[in-house]
Amino acid sequence: MEEFSFQLKVRGDNFNGHYTNGLSMANSESVKRCKVVEKDADKTVYEADNYRVTAFHVTEDGVTKCHTVFENTSKEDITIELLSSFCVDNIEADVLHRATSFWSAEGKLISQKLTDLNMEPSWNKHGTRVEKFGTLGSMPVRKWFPFAVLENSKTSDFIGVQIYCASSWQIEVFRNDDPVTMCGGLADFDYGHWCKTIHAGESFTSPRAVVAKGKSLEEVCDKLVKAQNPRISEVDKDLPIIYNEYCTTWGNPTLENIEKICKSLQNTNVKYLVIDSGWYKQPDKYWWDTIGDWNESIELFPNGIKEMTDLIKSYGLIPGIWFEFEKAATLSHLYEQTEHLLKRFGEPITVDGQRFLDMRDDWCIDYLSEKVIEFLKKNGFGYIKVDYNDTIGVGCDGAESLGEGLRQSVLGTQKFFKKLSDEIPSLVIENCSSGGHRLEPSMMELVSQASFSDAHECRSIPVIAANLHRLIRPEQSQIWAVLRAADDLDRVNYILNSTFLGRMCLSGEIFDIGEESWDAVNKAITFYEEVRHIIKDGMTTVIDCECNDYNNLTGHQAVLRELGDEALLIVHTFEDGANPDIHKYLEGYKVVSTFGSELDGDFRGRSFYLQKSIRQ
Repeated sequence: MEEFSFQLKVRGDNFNGHYTNGLSMANSESVKRCKVVEKDADKTVYEADNYRVTAFHVTEDGVTKCHTVFENTSKEDITIELLSSFCVDNIEADVLHRATSFWSAEGKLISQKLTDLNMEPSWNKHGTRVEKFGTLGSMPVRKWFPFAVLENSKTSDFIGVQIYCASSWQIEVFRNDDPVTMCGGLADFDYGHWCKTIHAGESFTSPRAVVAKGKSLEEVCDKLVKAQNPRISEVDKDLPIIYNEYCTTWGNPTLENIEKICKSLQNTNVKYLVIDSGWYKQPDKYWWDTIGDWNESIELFPNGIKEMTDLIKSYGLIPGIWFEFEKAATLSHLYEQTEHLLKRFGEPITVDGQRFLDMRDDWCIDYLSEKVIEFLKKNGFGYIKVDYNDTIGVGCDGAESLGEGLRQSVLGTQKFFKKLSDEIPSLVIENCSSGGHRLEPSMMELVSQASFSDAHECRSIPVIAANLHRLIRPEQSQIWAVLRAADDLDRVNYILNSTFLGRMCLSGEIFDIGEESWDAVNKAITFYEEVRHIIKDGMTTVIDCECNDYNNLTGHQAVLRELGDEALLIVHTFEDGANPDIHKYLEGYKVVSTFGSELDGDFRGRSFYLQKSIRQ
């Protein structure tokens, strides 16, 4: 039977043997010299001579919420180099499921037998088998999501976890004998250059983790996702539709082209019009290179940007704006104010011509309060898209380790997100990081919604969007449908059906598309409004897609999301995927309404609103 415990490494204590030094810091002397002094359903308390560790494991609403508190009970400083957020021992499992992620390819599920990972126990149970993975830096979803599920394929028992950490994190699966241990939390000293000095009488609390069990991968993922508790603005709770102009103006949002967009949207149920990057461009400078100063463009808005927000409001829309407020680009004045920027070994951390604000610095918070918060208030914006297009890397100066500097800086960013909400309670906040590089739970809890990916015009959109059902709430997952005048109706329907996998967001040349395409958009909006309660509150029970090459999609994908007596079925065909057999997904249901193309060709999309049949 699985048991909750903890992992810890105190500097100076022995490392574990079994050839793990450099692979894992788990099972060190720091753990072995602890004794259990208290245990109940919610926590286990351990003590050693000079410290106390409390591993919390509180089960409620079908999941177990974990974190660990380390207390220094001695009279001397203690430096810890590993402290787990969760640790589960005695897991019987033979398959590991993970979600990998790269730019414009978020959330691909990788399922591997433990034997394929060379993790079968040795002949005499000596030599620990370790699979350790994670992400380093301030883009916490880069290569991996902070997520893992272990499966016992013989009994169909699953146990999974999500870590709530927006800085460097790790998950370890290891074994000596048949049972498996899974643990994780902040990336340790070996992996993430993290250590923390705890002064006498003080304590340190790990990030949170949530553990869930179930009889299928889908059940575990649904429990993990629904355990996330996002701060969703009141105005955003019914999943209104977004229009973002980036794939229309490409960084040139003039009053003229915004008015053209407004006129096109005035007879739709679109609620937000978001102005993306470029609104701050300065004469003779490329807009990307002036990120950080945040001075509205006189060239684009000679009468001030409020003229634009007033225009948008006059059409009944809520105006939104794009920021990347944690960065300073090479031609900004802020780029040279290095006393307020993050450094490593005394030198500003510079990535591709951009530097990073030190979000622990009160000066930076005051600067952004004026440049961002007061700007939003003064100009009447009700929506902010917060982007973040590179990573600090392993860490920064200003703490006892690079990893701790990173952790503190990221917490400073999250504190500013909370300040945005506190000062403008009605504000809708969108989490974006080159698309999906910040789609982890602690960030998702601070926002109303998030960019699902930067794959804005790729055929892989529905596949990526479906992947994310396992990782974030679909009600927060903003899926783009970029409309082009040259697109035929099947292409339009393909991308519009993708938006039913989350939040509908339109972009592109809507003022130039033909009557047939506009008719499809309006029908899609009607269908979306008919099924959005299922998107919001349902459970995704089927994600059927066998294609692994997102640049060469073949076959089809079917996603079934169920809610009580209702369901939403979303089907896309790819190359050689015409006329898929969808009857198995429809069993027990009747079709109430449908939207999209007939599935009799390649790259088609069609969705079905279903209700359970009444059997006589």
